[in-house]
Amino acid sequence: MMVRVRVLVSGRVQGVGFRWAVEDEAQAKGVTGWVRNLPDGRVEAVFEGEDEQVQQMVGFCRRGPAAARVEDVQVVREAYSGEFDGFSILR
Repeated sequence: MMVRVRVLVSGRVQGVGFRWAVEDEAQAKGVTGWVRNLPDGRVEAVFEGEDEQVQQMVGFCRRGPAAARVEDVQVVREAYSGEFDGFSILR
């Protein structure tokens, strides 16, 4: 089943390569979407793909890369759109 989720990650997640780690992990899992830094210090991402791979990405965001200190992860399911053809970092 194809799903879409929007994820908001707070904590020490900017300036530690979090976005690049998420992009690498998403590409390795075949998940599409995007990730970006928000002005308030959180990181926002949208993942689309098979349910299992998307849930693995949510788990990755909860753990974060080694230098990150994830405090909270909010996950909102959205309607699958199939609009993405890859995964990118938004500026």
